[in-house]
Amino acid sequence: MKIFSILLLLLTTSLFADALTGKKIFQTYCWGCHHQTAMAFGPPFNQIAAKRTKVEIKAYIVSPKSMYKAFGYKRTVMTQLHLNTKELNLISDYILSYRGKK
Repeated sequence: MKIFSILLLLLTTSLFADALTGKKIFQTYCWGCHHQTAMAFGPPFNQIAAKRTKVEIKAYIVSPKSMYKAFGYKRTVMTQLHLNTKELNLISDYILSYRGKK
């Protein structure tokens, strides 16, 4: 029972740390143009999360200039971000955490 409690604590701590890291990536790279639930220069995360999969979100972050037409946009002004795989996963998970939030 003690081992199970320790494992649960470690898992919870790890998930919480990743969520904070996703938020930190948002604050560093995205906040200037996107907000979580309010319209800014770009769409809010709750709108993005409602329409896109994790794969689509990651693809757009990696290469917005090649993806904007596939998403139905007439143009894009999003800057291509050079994030590593972990950062891409964390920010896309953070964005998707706003699915259904108003």
